[in-house]
Amino acid sequence: MDVLLIIDIQGLHDKTVFEKHLKKEGFIPVEAEEFVYTATSTTTTFSTKAYILEVVKVGLSKTSFEACKLIFQLGEFPFQAYKFDKNTHDFEEAK
Repeated sequence: MDVLLIIDIQGLHDKTVFEKHLKKEGFIPVEAEEFVYTATSTTTTFSTKAYILEVVKVGLSKTSFEACKLIFQLGEFPFQAYKFDKNTHDFEEAK
């Protein structure tokens, strides 16, 4: 299944470190778009969602940033937006 990932990051200290991690985990930057990535998944929707959130969380831990939100689409199905909570160091659904 095709994956489209769009990330909104404010105050990212080192974009190179962040993107290197995402590329290592199989996310390909979309040309001429900042913080937009594609990938392919062969696992279940639930597993893919968990993987995306974990990969971005680890990437964020490698550099400093002010705030991060993301949204992604798996196949033809868009998912709700998520925001990173710096207190819990995890993503939660954006409301």
